[in-house]
Amino acid sequence: MSLILHGKVREVHDVGGDRLIILTSDRISAYDAILPTPIPGKGQILTGLSAHWFSRTRDIVPNHMLATSLAELPPPWNGPEFAGRVMLVRRLEMLPVECVVRGYLAGSGWRDYQEHGSVGGHHLPRKLALAERLPQPLFTPAHKATDGHDENITLGQSAELIGLEITQELERISISLYERAAAECLASGIILADTKFEIGRDESGTLVLADEVVTPDSSRFWPAADYAVGANPPSFDKQYVRDWLDASGWDHTPPAPALPEDVVDGTRNRYREAYRQITGREINNWIQENQ
Repeated sequence: MSLILHGKVREVHDVGGDRLIILTSDRISAYDAILPTPIPGKGQILTGLSAHWFSRTRDIVPNHMLATSLAELPPPWNGPEFAGRVMLVRRLEMLPVECVVRGYLAGSGWRDYQEHGSVGGHHLPRKLALAERLPQPLFTPAHKATDGHDENITLGQSAELIGLEITQELERISISLYERAAAECLASGIILADTKFEIGRDESGTLVLADEVVTPDSSRFWPAADYAVGANPPSFDKQYVRDWLDASGWDHTPPAPALPEDVVDGTRNRYREAYRQITGREINNWIQENQ
């Protein structure tokens, strides 16, 4: 058993050959800090939703998922404590570009638009409002930092990093993934305002979808029934925790403060509800099926 990466939320273990284990914890991070308070069951929700989307998007791009059932996992990862939170995957060479797609004007995109009239180098019409749907989804890549904040970059800067042809293919794949997920989310009563994808290459050079896909950690989920242009809607994602942290007076310098019980419960309930609405099932069904 060899730990090769210990991230804010996930651990990656080498299990031999071209296979890796991704273990998703209940840790939650915000503003590049790991909070001291876990969200019980969060890792299983992230794993279950990622598995859902991997299965739903294979026709757009191959992905790295091999197995999630304990019966298909090598020891010691087939123990009952790992049910629903472990995924066996293919090893990839990950690209240094994070694939962000924005369908609505929110977050850092809204701030960029207010300052520059553009988002990620894409010039936009004048007088768009907060949370307004964009004329078309925008691919706004980011350079994955080894420490600190990822850096938003333009398509031209991405081309300098990984080449124009690969950048264009990432844009095509990412927007196709977003459009598929956004349509399915909307049918379940959720607006997928924006999301991010991680893509790598296998030994043959084929681009492969990896990591997590359209989860509350990697996406901005808005209840469609509460959506209104001009205001930040309530959310089923990590924004709920960020809002509490901002209201607490924390200056975003580690260490982060502990979350109170009501914020832990509120976060867990929002993540569980996102899973239920998107998949049409309860997260406990996912866990039981993968024991």
